[in-house]
Amino acid sequence: MRIEWLNQEAMAAGVNATNGVSRRGFMKAGAVAGGGLVLGFFMPGAGRFANAQQPPAKVYEPNAFLHIAPDNSVTVQVNRLEFGQGVQTSLPMLIAEELDADWSKVNGALAPAGDQYKDPAFGIQITGGSGSIAHSYTQYREIGAKARAMLIAAAAQEWKVTPDQVKTSKGMLIGPAGQKASFGSMADAAMKQPVPATVKLKDPKDFNFIGKPMKRLDAKLKSTGKQQFGMDFKAPHSKVAVVARPPVFGAKVAKFDASKAKAIKGVIEVMEVKTDRGGSGVVVVADGYWPAKMGREALVIDWDISGVEKVSSDKQLAEYKALSQKPGLPVRKADTSKLAGAAKKISAVYEFPYLAHAPMEPLNCVVDLRADGCTVWAGSQFQTMDQGAIAATAGLKPEQVVLKTMMAGGGFGRRAVPTSDYLVEAVHIAKAWKAAGKTEPIKVIWSREDDIKGGYYRPSHVHRADIGVDDKGNIVAWDHVIVGQSIIAGTAFEPMMVKDGIDSTMVEGMGEPYEVPLNLSAHTVKANVPVLWWRSVGSTHTAFVMETLIDEAAHAAKMDPVAYRKKLLGEKGKRHIAALDLAVAKSGYGKKALPKGQAWGVAVHESFNTVIAYVVVASVKNGTPKLHKVTAGVHCNQAVNPLTIEAQIQGAALMGLGMTLPGAAITLKDGVVDQQNFSDYTVARMTDMPVIDVHIVPSNDPPTGMGEPGLPPLAPAFANALFKLTGKRLRKLPFDLASA
Repeated sequence: MRIEWLNQEAMAAGVNATNGVSRRGFMKAGAVAGGGLVLGFFMPGAGRFANAQQPPAKVYEPNAFLHIAPDNSVTVQVNRLEFGQGVQTSLPMLIAEELDADWSKVNGALAPAGDQYKDPAFGIQITGGSGSIAHSYTQYREIGAKARAMLIAAAAQEWKVTPDQVKTSKGMLIGPAGQKASFGSMADAAMKQPVPATVKLKDPKDFNFIGKPMKRLDAKLKSTGKQQFGMDFKAPHSKVAVVARPPVFGAKVAKFDASKAKAIKGVIEVMEVKTDRGGSGVVVVADGYWPAKMGREALVIDWDISGVEKVSSDKQLAEYKALSQKPGLPVRKADTSKLAGAAKKISAVYEFPYLAHAPMEPLNCVVDLRADGCTVWAGSQFQTMDQGAIAATAGLKPEQVVLKTMMAGGGFGRRAVPTSDYLVEAVHIAKAWKAAGKTEPIKVIWSREDDIKGGYYRPSHVHRADIGVDDKGNIVAWDHVIVGQSIIAGTAFEPMMVKDGIDSTMVEGMGEPYEVPLNLSAHTVKANVPVLWWRSVGSTHTAFVMETLIDEAAHAAKMDPVAYRKKLLGEKGKRHIAALDLAVAKSGYGKKALPKGQAWGVAVHESFNTVIAYVVVASVKNGTPKLHKVTAGVHCNQAVNPLTIEAQIQGAALMGLGMTLPGAAITLKDGVVDQQNFSDYTVARMTDMPVIDVHIVPSNDPPTGMGEPGLPPLAPAFANALFKLTGKRLRKLPFDLASA
């Protein structure tokens, strides 16, 4: 609770966030903190999101990113959502590195929504785009370095020496005559020092933490079951709400009978409320989740589905396939005239279904709506946009909304929705609750079934490819068409990410850096199915297409698939080659004999500026594919925490494997989603987990993204291994060897 109070009070303290923080404002921030050094900075956005913001960015008042308490403990405010990826450890590592902190005294706390916590590149507060470390690497290091400089200046002043005579080590200040003081004891004095405009950051050779495998700060709480997630949080006197949502997206309630629901003990109120996409539903509010759920099951609802499109997957797939035979809007142009005379031709149609995010913790939030403001507790990936949407729905100003970031049990993009769907719905419930004369906070809980059927899926896609290969194995022509929904159209990101009618996320990962004559076009289709980014976004399908087709071209050229890739990568693919060479060397590919019935598979792909190469070993038993081992070569530039990178690769690879398993698809019939739980929607489980060895290419260059890049190359590497075993090219996900 102290940290939450510190944040709110420091925000009101009047600190200037230009290059130098005003001494008066800085002292005020420190005063409300009750002693100790408090430091924070805003770094203006330079990314595509920041550039498009209107009106232009104002000067922000910084919040406390760093608090050094008198007991020498260091609390770092993490400007992201922690939902398994490890930022609550990695970001504090950056500050601790430059601060020279005692790591045993360092803690991480999740920051609430606030301008000062905006991503330095995107210009909004977001956990996405694999940007947490990549974008805040310099920002957090500079915060640590500036705090260290202020501590040194305070010690030098007290000891009457020059700052260059004061050293730091493990949370201690050391003077030239053997003087010693802890950071905590000097924090109040350091607070009175001016914040330096610039600082010199450490040379990588002097790192104590960065690049070292550091155990996670939240590991003990999670492993002992003591970590509080959003689902665990309950505001005092709060009530629980569950919603009966329309079976077809955007449908509305025609009429409902709540008499049986109200007869259930614990049910307090039943109301019609607005739901996503202009629809409506019925909410049951009760003393707890179970009576609310039972009350919902007792409702009798007649739905009006007359005014909405009713998508059926089989019909949609047929339409996509037909459309793929025609050129779409041009994305990348190349000569296709050599297709007709090519020595060998590859023609392929690929199918990809809708996919649910299905995080372990379904959606939830707590809303305390008052006349003068609103407090929301949620595991938000999108604090800036969510705070604005909550305010607009509640009829408040954004500054009247306090959005507290809760630990979340996964998300994969589902907690970063441009419409803020589940939070907007929750505020509508809170408004209806308030209109009914009630004042208690409302906790809205989604069941697993609500989550699977709740929309915002990875879009379904169809790819059509025609490739010509000459008698020397060279690709001489490649005509390619993609069909699917846009996840960007109609959102605030459209001006930056949709160009000439093409959603850039739909086509990302196609072609580059391979030196191939790719003629690429795309059809954007509208459908009444909510779609959203899903871990690794467009690369979820483009990597599979690219890496299986490159493998097929290598086979047509009668070349080793690794050698063929390196030939096509050329100068632009140096990082790809480094990652691929590392994976090959560590796996024993080409040197080690595999047991009978097993085969190698290879794939390499870049997403979010990180290259991942996989060399896998697979088999087929009784018609069922089995993945035995994965060797990863990772090029993410500077590895901040190798343990986190290893965990990210393992988790992403398992999720990529999940795409291949039977039942890993969301399908619809007459607008209704067929799947409802893990009984009929497949996710990868521990029994599916192969051995995964992770190896990192050494680099001191600024780090690139790690949250998502481990997913895309897994499925194509697996498919390429299965081709060697079966002679069948797999053209759709999930895998179906029987129909291939």
